[in-house]
Amino acid sequence: MFEQTFKNINDILHKDAGCSSELDYVEQTSWILFLKYLDDLEKDKKTAAELSGKTYTPIISPEYRWEKWASPKNKEGKLDYQIALTGDDLADFVNGKLFPYLKKFRTEAISPDPELY
Repeated sequence: MFEQTFKNINDILHKDAGCSSELDYVEQTSWILFLKYLDDLEKDKKTAAELSGKTYTPIISPEYRWEKWASPKNKEGKLDYQIALTGDDLADFVNGKLFPYLKKFRTEAISPDPELY
């Protein structure tokens, strides 16, 4: 199940200059998987809340959600290449905004509803 995902990530990252083995980008791969997992977790919690008749308030601010910066969609639901962050813009966002946001995230987050976790 995850094998193809890892292979796809490896194939993309291996093409970057200066990457001679998986060890060169294992940290980046781990972060990508973590951030995608976090996004999927938010979606699952929202669905669980809706199914139980509750309102779910996301813990990740809209500007830091995966679909905003990693895979924005156009009106047809396809990846919008015009606004998707790439290259230096992506690195600047992740290093300058996303990571600092996640670093202070724990101290600023409202206690989660224990019934949803």
